[in-house]
Amino acid sequence: MMSPKELSYLEDALGHETFLKTKCCDTAAQLSDTELRQFARDMEERHQQLFNKFYNLV
Repeated sequence: MMSPKELSYLEDALGHETFLKTKCCDTAAQLSDTELRQFARDMEERHQQLFNKFYNLV
């Protein structure tokens, strides 16, 4: 069982990963360079994976 402080840290981490995933998605949509757009999409997927890992700790 996690302490309230640990749950608060997890909540913060989930919020940060959601924010970063959204920023990567928004950036990818604005990029015309194919390579850079793919990189932003890869980062978006990575942040989704990190979100899922944090979420599964609960």
